[in-house]
Amino acid sequence: MKNLILPEDYKSELDLHDTQLAIKTVKDFFQGMLAQRLNLTRVSAPLFVDKASGLNDNLNGYERPVAFDIKAEGDREIEVVHSLAKWKRFALKKYGFSHGEGIYTDMNAIRRDEDLDNIHSVFVDQWDWEKIISKEERNIDFLKETVRTVYKCLRKTEQFMAIQYDYIDMILPKDIYFITTSELAELFPDNTPKEREYYIAKAKGAVCIMQIGDKLENGEPHDGRAPDYDDWSLNADIVVYYPVTDIALELSSMGIRVDKDSLLSQLEKADCMERASLPFHKAIIDGELPLTIGGGIGQSRICMFFLRKAHIGEVQSSIWPEEMLKECEKAGIQIL
Repeated sequence: MKNLILPEDYKSELDLHDTQLAIKTVKDFFQGMLAQRLNLTRVSAPLFVDKASGLNDNLNGYERPVAFDIKAEGDREIEVVHSLAKWKRFALKKYGFSHGEGIYTDMNAIRRDEDLDNIHSVFVDQWDWEKIISKEERNIDFLKETVRTVYKCLRKTEQFMAIQYDYIDMILPKDIYFITTSELAELFPDNTPKEREYYIAKAKGAVCIMQIGDKLENGEPHDGRAPDYDDWSLNADIVVYYPVTDIALELSSMGIRVDKDSLLSQLEKADCMERASLPFHKAIIDGELPLTIGGGIGQSRICMFFLRKAHIGEVQSSIWPEEMLKECEKAGIQIL
């Protein structure tokens, strides 16, 4: 509750019925354009995976996955996914995709340890996407090119929604601004990472923050990032300024994925070399999986952003503390 933002004189421009229609409009338009621009094919994806496979996203390392067993195999521990960051590389190989081709899927997850506020929910829904690249494409220029493509899809969606709904104005700038976490720390040395993101997002409108996960000069990382999917030197977050709640809003996280060298290096830095023996990690070390770039794009977050909603609960159904529901109702925020 301490992080809940209640904008003054807030009123949703759409009632609950029209909000549902608008959510579908946003999702249909954006995912169609993303698939076309990145050459992605939609595939089905798992809601849960075998814990022993090493396929689940460990996020920052302390979040507890929802785990259960099944009647058919009582001693086998199953985990609800946090994301599909690792599973997608296996899928690309298994389904026979080639260089330049990719997949995307509707990823639903449960993050039971999330701190709930305007943009964080126990229920996570995003488009997880992954694309096969060459060894020569594992560089910062290719990462930036891909970021620009995703950003153009976001901006085209805003233009489309502004045509559909009179109350929506264009607020995304034409170009996205690129900056590394170390450059950001030099720019705002006396601020926390989240404060730095807010100041740069407010100043630029839309920013791509690169190189997340490794330690900065002060010995602390800008933000937590699991060591076994993104290459920390080749990853990025798309963050925009959101005036409705006056925050920096992360819409997408992506990166060029680890190869053998970066995986082993990052596992050592994170003090979790034991993961190297898991099936997923061993397949990367043995060169059995394709080199890829991929990411996640928050479905509810972009709906919240494009529909100018104050709370993510206005565009998704989840579980919220009773106190939060009461405060939101008083503030004119209609939680689904």
